[in-house]
Amino acid sequence: MTNKQKMLAGELYICDDSLKAEGEIAHRLCRELYTDISAERRAQIAKELLGKSGKDPYLAQGFYCDYGANIEVGDNFYCNYGVCILDVCRVKIGDNCFIAPQVGIYSATHPLDRQTRISGLEYGKPVTIGNDCWIGGGAVINPGVTLGDNVVVGSGSVVTKSFPSNVVIAGNPAKIIKRL
Repeated sequence: MTNKQKMLAGELYICDDSLKAEGEIAHRLCRELYTDISAERRAQIAKELLGKSGKDPYLAQGFYCDYGANIEVGDNFYCNYGVCILDVCRVKIGDNCFIAPQVGIYSATHPLDRQTRISGLEYGKPVTIGNDCWIGGGAVINPGVTLGDNVVVGSGSVVTKSFPSNVVIAGNPAKIIKRL
Protein backbone atom coordinates (compact mmCIF):
# COMPACT_ATOMS: atom_id res chain seq x y z
CA MET A 1 0.00 0.00 0.00
CA THR A 2 1.10 3.57 -0.61
CA ASN A 3 1.40 5.98 2.29
CA LYS A 4 -1.73 7.75 1.03
CA GLN A 5 -3.69 4.47 1.00
CA LYS A 6 -2.47 3.70 4.52
CA MET A 7 -3.40 7.22 5.67
CA LEU A 8 -6.93 6.99 4.30
CA ALA A 9 -7.35 3.52 5.81
CA GLY A 10 -6.37 4.76 9.27
CA GLU A 11 -3.15 2.76 9.32
CA LEU A 12 0.31 3.96 10.33
CA TYR A 13 1.94 5.94 7.52
CA ILE A 14 4.71 8.45 6.83
CA CYS A 15 3.82 11.83 5.37
CA ASP A 16 6.02 11.47 2.30
CA ASP A 17 6.79 13.95 -0.49
CA SER A 18 3.69 13.06 -2.52
CA LEU A 19 1.40 13.69 0.47
CA LYS A 20 3.24 16.93 1.24
CA ALA A 21 2.68 18.04 -2.37
CA GLU A 22 -1.04 17.29 -2.12
CA GLY A 23 -1.21 19.18 1.15
CA GLU A 24 0.49 22.21 -0.36
CA ILE A 25 -2.31 22.54 -2.93
CA ALA A 26 -4.85 22.71 -0.09
CA HIS A 27 -2.66 25.12 1.88
CA ARG A 28 -2.45 27.46 -1.12
CA LEU A 29 -6.25 27.54 -1.42
CA CYS A 30 -6.60 28.09 2.34
CA ARG A 31 -4.18 31.01 2.18
CA GLU A 32 -6.26 32.57 -0.59
CA LEU A 33 -9.26 32.56 1.75
CA TYR A 34 -7.30 35.05 3.91
CA THR A 35 -7.30 37.61 1.10
CA ASP A 36 -9.96 40.08 0.07
CA ILE A 37 -11.84 37.95 -2.46
CA SER A 38 -15.32 38.03 -3.88
CA ALA A 39 -18.15 35.85 -2.63
CA GLU A 40 -18.02 34.02 -5.95
CA ARG A 41 -14.31 33.21 -5.59
CA ARG A 42 -14.85 32.13 -1.96
CA ALA A 43 -17.56 29.71 -3.14
CA GLN A 44 -15.30 28.47 -5.94
CA ILE A 45 -12.46 27.77 -3.47
CA ALA A 46 -14.84 25.81 -1.24
CA LYS A 47 -15.84 23.65 -4.22
CA GLU A 48 -12.20 23.17 -5.29
CA LEU A 49 -10.88 22.46 -1.81
CA LEU A 50 -13.49 20.17 -0.31
CA GLY A 51 -13.70 16.57 -1.46
CA LYS A 52 -17.47 16.74 -1.66
CA SER A 53 -19.83 19.56 -0.84
CA GLY A 54 -23.54 20.19 -1.01
CA LYS A 55 -25.27 23.40 -1.91
CA ASP A 56 -23.85 26.71 -0.63
CA PRO A 57 -20.81 25.74 1.46
CA TYR A 58 -19.19 28.75 3.14
CA LEU A 59 -15.61 28.92 4.42
CA ALA A 60 -14.68 32.09 6.32
CA GLN A 61 -11.22 33.59 6.57
CA GLY A 62 -8.76 31.54 8.54
CA PHE A 63 -10.06 28.14 7.45
CA TYR A 64 -7.28 25.55 7.41
CA CYS A 65 -7.10 21.87 6.49
CA ASP A 66 -4.50 19.23 5.65
CA TYR A 67 -5.83 18.13 2.26
CA GLY A 68 -9.45 19.19 1.89
CA ALA A 69 -10.08 16.23 -0.41
CA ASN A 70 -11.03 14.08 2.60
CA ILE A 71 -13.68 16.54 3.84
CA GLU A 72 -17.31 16.01 2.87
CA VAL A 73 -19.94 18.57 3.81
CA GLY A 74 -23.67 18.64 3.13
CA ASP A 75 -25.98 21.45 2.06
CA ASN A 76 -25.89 24.81 3.87
CA PHE A 77 -22.55 24.24 5.57
CA TYR A 78 -21.26 27.34 7.38
CA CYS A 79 -17.70 27.42 8.68
CA ASN A 80 -16.77 30.54 10.67
CA TYR A 81 -13.38 32.23 11.24
CA GLY A 82 -10.26 30.32 12.22
CA VAL A 83 -11.58 26.76 11.87
CA CYS A 84 -9.02 23.95 11.48
CA ILE A 85 -10.02 20.55 10.07
CA LEU A 86 -7.22 17.99 9.97
CA ASP A 87 -8.40 15.52 7.38
CA VAL A 88 -5.88 12.70 7.11
CA CYS A 89 -8.95 10.45 7.30
CA ARG A 90 -12.45 11.25 6.15
CA VAL A 91 -14.29 14.05 7.92
CA LYS A 92 -17.97 13.93 7.03
CA ILE A 93 -20.29 16.75 8.09
CA GLY A 94 -24.02 16.62 7.31
CA ASP A 95 -26.55 19.15 6.07
CA ASN A 96 -27.34 22.44 7.85
CA CYS A 97 -24.28 22.39 10.10
CA PHE A 98 -22.76 25.49 11.65
CA ILE A 99 -19.18 25.59 12.87
CA ALA A 100 -18.37 28.56 15.14
CA PRO A 101 -15.00 30.38 15.25
CA GLN A 102 -11.80 28.67 16.35
CA VAL A 103 -13.18 25.12 16.22
CA GLY A 104 -10.79 22.20 15.69
CA ILE A 105 -11.96 18.97 14.06
CA TYR A 106 -9.15 16.46 14.04
CA SER A 107 -9.00 13.08 12.32
CA ALA A 108 -5.20 13.10 12.68
CA THR A 109 -3.53 11.43 15.64
CA HIS A 110 -0.21 9.96 16.72
CA PRO A 111 0.92 6.71 18.33
CA LEU A 112 1.16 6.59 22.11
CA ASP A 113 4.38 4.60 21.96
CA ARG A 114 7.13 7.21 21.98
CA GLN A 115 9.56 5.31 19.73
CA THR A 116 6.88 4.85 17.09
CA ARG A 117 5.84 8.49 17.42
CA ILE A 118 9.44 9.73 17.19
CA SER A 119 9.93 7.66 14.03
CA GLY A 120 7.47 9.95 12.22
CA LEU A 121 4.70 7.42 11.86
CA GLU A 122 1.19 8.79 12.31
CA TYR A 123 -2.38 7.71 11.59
CA GLY A 124 -5.93 8.92 11.64
CA LYS A 125 -9.47 8.03 12.66
CA PRO A 126 -12.50 9.30 10.71
CA VAL A 127 -14.84 11.92 12.19
CA THR A 128 -18.55 12.05 11.38
CA ILE A 129 -20.91 14.87 12.31
CA GLY A 130 -24.60 14.38 11.53
CA ASN A 131 -27.18 16.76 10.10
CA ASP A 132 -28.36 19.95 11.81
CA CYS A 133 -25.43 20.20 14.22
CA TRP A 134 -23.97 23.33 15.78
CA ILE A 135 -20.40 23.26 17.07
CA GLY A 136 -19.76 26.15 19.50
CA GLY A 137 -16.71 28.41 19.41
CA GLY A 138 -13.40 26.96 20.47
CA ALA A 139 -14.70 23.38 20.65
CA VAL A 140 -12.42 20.47 19.75
CA ILE A 141 -13.69 17.29 18.09
CA ASN A 142 -11.12 14.51 18.53
CA PRO A 143 -10.22 11.66 16.13
CA GLY A 144 -12.74 8.84 15.79
CA VAL A 145 -15.74 10.80 17.12
CA THR A 146 -19.22 10.42 15.63
CA LEU A 147 -21.97 12.89 16.51
CA GLY A 148 -25.58 12.07 15.65
CA ASP A 149 -28.08 14.47 14.11
CA ASN A 150 -29.13 17.67 15.90
CA VAL A 151 -26.22 17.77 18.33
CA VAL A 152 -25.17 21.07 19.89
CA VAL A 153 -21.60 21.23 21.21
CA GLY A 154 -21.03 23.93 23.85
CA SER A 155 -18.28 26.48 23.37
CA GLY A 156 -14.87 25.35 24.56
CA SER A 157 -15.88 21.70 24.82
CA VAL A 158 -13.47 18.85 24.14
CA VAL A 159 -15.30 15.96 22.51
CA THR A 160 -13.38 12.74 23.16
CA LYS A 161 -16.12 10.17 22.45
CA SER A 162 -19.19 9.71 20.26
CA PHE A 163 -22.70 10.96 21.12
CA PRO A 164 -26.21 10.11 19.89
CA SER A 165 -28.67 12.45 18.16
CA ASN A 166 -30.68 15.21 19.83
CA VAL A 167 -28.38 16.19 22.67
CA VAL A 168 -26.50 19.22 23.94
CA ILE A 169 -23.00 18.30 25.06
CA ALA A 170 -20.46 20.46 26.87
CA GLY A 171 -17.39 20.31 29.06
CA ASN A 172 -13.94 18.82 29.10
CA PRO A 173 -14.40 16.02 28.43
CA ALA A 174 -17.80 16.70 26.89
CA LYS A 175 -20.84 15.02 28.42
CA ILE A 176 -24.57 15.23 27.79
CA ILE A 177 -26.08 18.19 29.61
CA LYS A 178 -29.49 18.24 27.94
CA ARG A 179 -31.64 16.11 25.66
CA LEU A 180 -33.42 17.88 22.80
